[in-house]
Amino acid sequence: MRIVGIGASAGGLASLENFFRNTPCDTGMAFLVVQHLDPTQKALLPELLQRYTEMPVYEAKQNMAIRADCIYVIPPNRELRVLNNTVQLDQPAEHRGLRLPINVLFSSLASAQNEQAIAVVLSGMGSDGTLGLQAIKATGGLTVVQTPESAQFDAMPKSAIAAGCSDIVAPADALPARILAYVRRVPEPDHRSGQKNEARSTVKQLDPVLHLLREQTRHDFSQYKPTTLKRRIERRMAIHGISELADYTHFLSDNKQEVELLFRELLIGVTQFFRDPETWRYLIDTELPDLLSKLPKEHTIRAWVVGCSTGEEAYSLAMAFTEALANTEPGRELHLQIFASDISPEAISVARRGQFPLSIENSVSADRLTRFFIKQDNHYQIKPSIRDTVLFAQHDVILDPPFTKLDLIACRNLLIYFDLTLQRRILPLFHYSLLPNGLLMLGSSETVGRLNHLFAPLKPKMRLYRSKPYESVRHFEFLLESFPPIYTLPKEQPVPTETVTPQGATNNLQSAADHVLLQVYAPAAVVLNAEADIVYISGRTGKYLEPAAGKANWNIHAMAREGLRGPLYTALKQASEQPEPVELRSVQVQTDSGIQAVDVTIQAFREPDALKNMTMVVFRDAPAQVSARRRKTAPAGDTGHTAQIQQYEEEIERLRTEAKRSREELQASNEELQSTNEELQSANEELTTSKEEMQSMNEELQTINTELQTKLDDLALAQSDMQNVLNSIEIAVLFLDQDLNVRRYTERTATIISLRESDIGRPLSDLTSSLRYPELQDDARKTLDTLAVSEKQITTKDDRWFSVRIIPYRRLDNMIDGVVITLVDITDTKNLESSLRHNTQN
Repeated sequence: MRIVGIGASAGGLASLENFFRNTPCDTGMAFLVVQHLDPTQKALLPELLQRYTEMPVYEAKQNMAIRADCIYVIPPNRELRVLNNTVQLDQPAEHRGLRLPINVLFSSLASAQNEQAIAVVLSGMGSDGTLGLQAIKATGGLTVVQTPESAQFDAMPKSAIAAGCSDIVAPADALPARILAYVRRVPEPDHRSGQKNEARSTVKQLDPVLHLLREQTRHDFSQYKPTTLKRRIERRMAIHGISELADYTHFLSDNKQEVELLFRELLIGVTQFFRDPETWRYLIDTELPDLLSKLPKEHTIRAWVVGCSTGEEAYSLAMAFTEALANTEPGRELHLQIFASDISPEAISVARRGQFPLSIENSVSADRLTRFFIKQDNHYQIKPSIRDTVLFAQHDVILDPPFTKLDLIACRNLLIYFDLTLQRRILPLFHYSLLPNGLLMLGSSETVGRLNHLFAPLKPKMRLYRSKPYESVRHFEFLLESFPPIYTLPKEQPVPTETVTPQGATNNLQSAADHVLLQVYAPAAVVLNAEADIVYISGRTGKYLEPAAGKANWNIHAMAREGLRGPLYTALKQASEQPEPVELRSVQVQTDSGIQAVDVTIQAFREPDALKNMTMVVFRDAPAQVSARRRKTAPAGDTGHTAQIQQYEEEIERLRTEAKRSREELQASNEELQSTNEELQSANEELTTSKEEMQSMNEELQTINTELQTKLDDLALAQSDMQNVLNSIEIAVLFLDQDLNVRRYTERTATIISLRESDIGRPLSDLTSSLRYPELQDDARKTLDTLAVSEKQITTKDDRWFSVRIIPYRRLDNMIDGVVITLVDITDTKNLESSLRHNTQN
C-alpha cells in the first residue's frame, strides 16, 4: 500500500477540494492530510473533505491503523508521523512559529516508505514541506507540487520548486491523474537478489543511456548496481509518461536538461547530522580520544569524508573531534584538516555555505547548536571554528586519485550503490590512503567483505574498522586492480623542442650570454591562469612554494609557504583589477632555512593573446636590513643639533602617547559598538520570533476563515431551504421571540396579518389582523409562561375559519426562545360541517 502525504496551509481547502474531487475512491492508496491549524480550535476539515469524496475521512488518532482508500486528517495541536502503517501523534514544539508539521509527515514517510512514498505540496504560505520533499526525493519517492499560478497562496509551491525537489508540477485537479499514471508505470521494488546474467543484461540494455550520461557529465555509472540504475531510470521515465527505454534514450539525446536531472537522480544521497547516534557516541567517547592520545600534539589530523553530499557528515566529524579533545585534553589545541568530497557540484556548493535549516533542531542537540552554530533569521550558520577545518572539493572516488596520509576515512552509505567488483577496488584504496591503525567508518549496511587482511573490525555492528599494517606498496598488482583499465591515465607525451647545435650556440655569443644570464641571474617566477593554478615555472621556486600534502594541487594558494599565502591572495586580487603591477616588500616567509624576507611582484596580463587573463608572480630575496645604525658622535660644540634631536624624540614620545590614547578610545568605542550590536541582534531575534509567530497565526486564521466561510455558505443554503419548505406547505407560520416581537413569517401569513419585511422586530400588538381574535397576544404570553399548547378555531372578518395553534419555540439546546403560531385554513371543513349539520336537522 502506498501512502500519499498531502501538505497545505493558507488557501489549502480549495486545493484539497480540487484534488479529492478528481481522485477515484479505489486507488489502493491511503492519504494523510496535514494542514496548518489553530491549536486552540476544533478542526472542521474532516467534515468539509467528506463532501468532496466517497472515501471515508477520519480525524487521525494515536496508533490508528492506516488502510487503503481512506483519508486521515491531522488533529489540531499535533504532529503526525507514520510508523509501521500506523498513525503516530506527537505534541509539537511550544514555539508556534517553528511548527513545521508538513516536514515532519514527509520525513517520516521517507523513512517508512522509502521509494514508495509520495508527497504533495499544495497552496500555503512559508516554506513548510520543502525539506520533507528533499527527504522523499533522496529515498527515490515521488514529489508532487501544485503550480504556483493555480494556488491561492504560492509561497509553499514556489519554495519547493526553487529547491529543485519537484518531480511533477501541475494544477491541483490534475495531480491525481499524474500520480496514478506514475504508480502504474513504476514497478514495485524487487528485493530479491538478481542473478549475474540478469544484471549483465540490465546493464547492456541501459548502455545507451549510460553513454549519454558519460558524454555530458564525464561520469561513468556502468559499475553502479544495475537494479538501482534501472529503478531510477524507470522513475524518470514514469514522470515523463514514457514507457519504452528507446523512446527515453531519444528524449535524453534531444534534452540536455533531462540528462542533468537524471544525473542528479542517480546521485541522490541521504544525509543528516550525527546519523546513527550510537556510532557517533562510541566514536567520541572511545575511538577518537584513543587516536588523539597516540598522536603528537603538533600533528595535524587528516580525515576524508567520501560522498559528503551537503556537508552534514563532514561537519559532524569536525564537531566530534572537537568534543573528544575537550573531554580528554581541554587545553590542547586541535590541528584538524578534513577533506570532504562529492561528485555533485551542487552538493559541494551547498556544503561550502555551511547554512542549514532550522529543522536541524530535531537531530542536533541544543548544546551543539549553541556551541557550533550561529542562529540566523531562517537558518543556522556553522561557526568559522568548525567551517575552517573542512575543505570541500568535487572529486570522483572512482576516477580521481585518493587523498593520502589519513588518520580517518568516513565513507557511509556510498558503497551500497556500487556493485561488488567496484567495492573490491575502492576498499584497498582506502587502506592505501590510511596511515597504519587509521580508522574507517562505513554505513550501517556496508562491510569490508573478505578484505579482513586489510581492516580489523572494532565494532562490527557500528561498522568501525582499523587499518592493519599490510604493506600495499609491495603488492602493487593488488593496488593496480583498484583502477579499472579504462581509467588508467595516458602517458604524458614528450613536448617536442627545437635542439640547437653546440656549434650554432657557440657562434651566437649574444644568445649564449642571454641564456646564461636567464638561467643564473633571472629571478624565480611562475605564471598563473585565471583560477590561480600554476601553468609555467621559471627558475627555482622551492624557497617560496612547496607541494601540498595529499592529492596533487598546483594552485598557488595551496603551494605558498607560511607567511606568503595571505599577502599573495590580497595582491592577486588587487592586480586583477588594475593595469599596474603590485609590489610586496619584505614579506616574511618561513623557509627550510628559517625566516626569509622576500619581495614579490604581481603583474596581470591583458595582452598578448598568449598571456591574456594570466598573471605572473616574480620572487626576489629582499636585501638584508641593517640592524643598527652607525652612531655618529656630534662635535662638542654642536649643542643645537643635540637639542634638535632631543626635541624630535620628545615629539615622537608625545605622538606615541596620543596614539596609545586614541587606540584605547577606539577600543572602548569598539566594545560599545559590539555591545550595541549584541543588543540589536537580540532585538532582531525577538522580532524574528514575533514575525514567525504572526505568520503562523496568520496561516491558522486563514484556515479558520476558510472553514467558517464554508459554514456560512452552508447556513445560508440551509436558511434558503427552510424558507422554501415553509413557503411550499402553504401554511401561515409566525415566529415570535420572548418579547413577542416578529422574528420570521411565511408568505401565507401576510394574507392574514398585515406583515412586510420592515415589520421584523415589531411587537405583535402593533400589527393589524383580519382575525377576530383579540386574545391572541394574551394566549401567546400564556403559552410562553406555562409552555402549554393553545389551539383555537377563529373566524376572520371575511368569514373564513382558521385553526390557530400556539406552541413554544424550543432551540436545539432545549431552551425556550419564543412561540410559534400556525394558522391553518379550515373554512372548507367548517362549511362542510355546517352543511352536514343542516342536512341532519332536516
